[in-house]
Amino acid sequence: MTSMWRTCGWVLVGSALILALSLGVRHGFGLFLAPMSAEFGWGREVFAFAIALQNLIWGLAQPFTGALADRFGAAKVVLIGGVLYALGLVFMGMADSPWSLSLSAGLLIGIGLSGTSFSVILGVVGRAVPPEKRSMGMGIASAAGSFGQFAMLPGTLGLIGWLGWSAALLALGLLVALIVPLVSMLKDAPAPLAGHEQTLSEALREACSHSGFWLLAVGFFVCGFQVVFIGVHLPAYLVDQHLPASVGTTVLALVGLFNIFGTYTAGWLGGRMSKPRLLTGLYLARAVVIGLFLWLPVTTTTAYLFGMAMGFLWLSTVPLTNGTVATLFGVRNLSMLGGIVFLFHQQGSFLGGWLGGVVYDRTGSYDLIWQVSILLSLLAAALNWPVRERPVARLQAQAGAA
Repeated sequence: MTSMWRTCGWVLVGSALILALSLGVRHGFGLFLAPMSAEFGWGREVFAFAIALQNLIWGLAQPFTGALADRFGAAKVVLIGGVLYALGLVFMGMADSPWSLSLSAGLLIGIGLSGTSFSVILGVVGRAVPPEKRSMGMGIASAAGSFGQFAMLPGTLGLIGWLGWSAALLALGLLVALIVPLVSMLKDAPAPLAGHEQTLSEALREACSHSGFWLLAVGFFVCGFQVVFIGVHLPAYLVDQHLPASVGTTVLALVGLFNIFGTYTAGWLGGRMSKPRLLTGLYLARAVVIGLFLWLPVTTTTAYLFGMAMGFLWLSTVPLTNGTVATLFGVRNLSMLGGIVFLFHQQGSFLGGWLGGVVYDRTGSYDLIWQVSILLSLLAAALNWPVRERPVARLQAQAGAA
């Protein structure tokens, strides 16, 4: 641990701060659903669609921003992403129609997130940290993003109460703009070549012909579906269960707090155990936690316990999934390949966020989406079990030649 911080501590700190800002602000978007919908007379589907679109755009842009980061270094990509993210928040604060909300919260912030979040930032960490410490380094950076989720939620709620939802978004835009100077801490460069340079098309063909790549990707779809549905709709769901609005905010803060421990633990365990088997156990645990939450009476206590348990499992998938991709294919194209896997995550995010609003507006209940979430957990557990952590033949040949 000490040697890892000595050799790449500056990169880890910069990566951690950028993820804390990027993900911390994003984690609080669900708090804007009620005030914006009430002011403009929208149903929940309008706001839910904008956030769902954000996640879809994020996922569609991620392979491209990842490829640019792999080829030219991450600093320029993060810089542009930070500027677009900040502008998106400012325009979201001025949105007054479904169209302007989708353009700002959906398109601009979605592209901005693709340049300032996991796939690009963990690619930086993967290239900076020695292979034997890579899973741990990714866990540390992911835990920092989780701390941002915990710290930013009460701050976001306080800004909404103090300034109103519109001015609060403008203030968050100024905060996200801090990503721009933090870019200087990312001492990232493309991975050095080892013999023949693998082209993008060769990297894609290699990954697409590997069954483990697709199993990881489809499993990650489930993670996206669950976390965005819960992040966007849980506060409103708890109000529907006659709990104070502050309970929903506290639950999301607990998710962020316990996610710190979960992602760090996942990164630590991923360096010692099979990461795909850990993913299987994680998704099974999610199914149990959601099932218990639906079975038990919804009270302040059970809501807080759900936040703690779900938080521990929340983004623990990220260092494990990206770490497995790095093991299988190396770090040369890690941001791009991780971005493709993340695209599946964001397709799930789109459906989880949007369908939550659609189902509620049609039925007056979230019960169907909760039940689908449990079934998807079981599917993801089954998909990750057969994945094997063996480098592809190309990497094995390079290791043998060395």
